[in-house]
Amino acid sequence: MGFSDLEADKSHYNYQSVADQLQQYIEGEEFKGYDPYDTLNSPLPFHWMGKWGKPVAIQVQKRNPLNLRSLIGIKKEHNPKAMGLLLHAYSLKFLKNGDAGTRETMDKLFQWLLDNHSKGFQHYCWGYNFDWASSVKFLPAYSPTIVVSGFIAKGIIAYYQATENRKALEVLKSIGEFVLQDLPHSEDPSGLCFSYSTVEKDCCYNASMLGSELFAFLYQQTGEERYKQFAVRSTDFVVDKQKEDGRWNYSIRLATGVERVQIDFHQGYVIDSLANVIRCIPELEEEYTPYLLKGLDFYRHHQFVANGRSLYRYPAQWPVEIHNQAQGILTFSRMTEKDREYRETAQKIMNYTVRTMRSPQGFFYYKKYPWMTIKTPFMRWSQAWMFLALNEFIIASE
Repeated sequence: MGFSDLEADKSHYNYQSVADQLQQYIEGEEFKGYDPYDTLNSPLPFHWMGKWGKPVAIQVQKRNPLNLRSLIGIKKEHNPKAMGLLLHAYSLKFLKNGDAGTRETMDKLFQWLLDNHSKGFQHYCWGYNFDWASSVKFLPAYSPTIVVSGFIAKGIIAYYQATENRKALEVLKSIGEFVLQDLPHSEDPSGLCFSYSTVEKDCCYNASMLGSELFAFLYQQTGEERYKQFAVRSTDFVVDKQKEDGRWNYSIRLATGVERVQIDFHQGYVIDSLANVIRCIPELEEEYTPYLLKGLDFYRHHQFVANGRSLYRYPAQWPVEIHNQAQGILTFSRMTEKDREYRETAQKIMNYTVRTMRSPQGFFYYKKYPWMTIKTPFMRWSQAWMFLALNEFIIASE
């Protein structure tokens, strides 16, 4: 435990006021911001340092407690995934209040996404607004991935449910065709896995599950059997990889069976996607619910401490990471229908987050260590996720 974990949380917050202040901040920034991974938007020639120049620059800047982006030429920009998350949040808010101003913002966000999809592809898809590099892979800015496209799809689903805009359903079908036609697929005896990006064939569990839930929703809306088949086969692949204690690792190399062990907010991603597959295809509930509940049990009891502080990457305790906090709020708020105790877990996580990671200006900090806090106000990583989490939490609290 850290020192703050010994404190009893007796806080009570006006969560709607917290959400409203965050909304004011987001809109004041015109939905633009910095990102933990936007280092290569700098004009500095990192490639001069060889193959390690770009990935090292990204990792150093990601961990830098000082925000030097403006000094190295990085500008605040719109991030497509952030815009999708914000569309999701505003759509939930509109379902609750029916406010004309909220509807106007939703429509603008939806149109922005239509106007700013990745070019050079037949179907709707999106990528990040920055180059990304590792020692073995390079993704240029706006190179589409299932993660960016999948979370935008979740936002468009919420928009469609709030407005019944038929264009939204057409776009969702188009995203589905991108997943089927442009992303490599892998198979093993358990099922099918959709690759993360168009540049290589790989098997990342949480990423593939975004495809699963999209196809489950399309099946629910259209009754087309092929959508159900893809949803089931890809979900089967991932539930087969769940560990006995309920966790999922991050990815697997099918040729060797070697998994990448990284247990963090992605556990919540998988749980949310699995729950949405079940909601859209109820006849799968009996088969998949045991995996869902086992995953929730691990997430709740092993990835958060009693006062709502998340572990960084299980079993590592620190730092507290805003994305881990936001995902915990989201998952346990969404699971309130399963058990009201999940609502209490969500509130503990929310209270810890508001108490320790919120600026007096209304935005949320990036990382918290026992000895310092990195306060850089990232738009996608921090504000968009927390705005969505706040709106999901408020709905679950009613």
